[in-house]
Amino acid sequence: MQKQKRERATRYAAAAIVVVLLMAGLMAAAVRGEASWAARNDEIAVGAQYDSTHVYVAPTDLDAFVSSFAATFGGQPSKKSVTNVLPVPSSAEFEYLWTPAGTLSVFAFQTPIPFPFGQERTGYLVTDMGEAIKAARAAGAEVIVEPFKDPIGVDAVIQWPGGVKMQLYWHFTAPKYGTLDTIPDNRVYVSRDEADNFAKGFVSFSGGKVISDDAHADAGEIGRAGETYRRIRITSGFGNMQVMVTDGHLPYPFGHEVTGYQVRDLAATLEKAKAAGAKILSAPYAMSDRASAIVQFPGGYVAEIHSVAAPVAAGQNPQQ
Repeated sequence: MQKQKRERATRYAAAAIVVVLLMAGLMAAAVRGEASWAARNDEIAVGAQYDSTHVYVAPTDLDAFVSSFAATFGGQPSKKSVTNVLPVPSSAEFEYLWTPAGTLSVFAFQTPIPFPFGQERTGYLVTDMGEAIKAARAAGAEVIVEPFKDPIGVDAVIQWPGGVKMQLYWHFTAPKYGTLDTIPDNRVYVSRDEADNFAKGFVSFSGGKVISDDAHADAGEIGRAGETYRRIRITSGFGNMQVMVTDGHLPYPFGHEVTGYQVRDLAATLEKAKAAGAKILSAPYAMSDRASAIVQFPGGYVAEIHSVAAPVAAGQNPQQ
């Protein structure tokens, strides 16, 4: 009897060891798979200087907007062209604007804008459109505009949980833009319901990482001084992203800005912007790590501008 008990105990122990070894092997394989997936996805991005904010203005405002933005941040616009950049009949004046603080694709449509164009926030240059589409779908995005050719490449529009829309693009001839002095933030507002789904999906797609997830960030930067909110900051090969997780109770103009531009001297930049015809919609607000203001340029484009060194004591909101 004792011998049988010892034999059973030996068999159970051996089985347990096999289970442990199998589980360890599966976990190691999962870790290797996650690492290789992130590496592959990181190779989809080309660089932050190719992360272009999409700006739609009326044809009568195109020149004034481009001149004002360039006077504020520096840089050089491309030559204006008139073309169809969509998969359906349309016509738009187009200018590309590179600045040391970020790049813009500016559209002035001469025809009505077909749905859903105009809702995409940014255009991300990818190394391979097919791989980017597969990666986006695997990460939880839906492709709301299937890939199509434009005069210089291939485009698609994807949508993330929370309704965040962005364009992916690839050029027949690879563009070569200068590196940026400062990398702008793609400023995304999402609900509490979809914040984790969005952040997890985008990090998986981009091969990026969450550099901070602050559940008690200063809500003064979204117009609600004296309160806190959740703010997620992500970095990837596509550049920086700041995710504002809110209840949707946002005072104007917060939520209308798409991109946040980092500058060395906020006060001096705001003076340049005003001299170039821009309006200060929200005066500088200082937080522990930056000072931020909201500006509207001719044609209606709303942008956030910030400097890392806060010029006033944290929590103050000086009037201009």
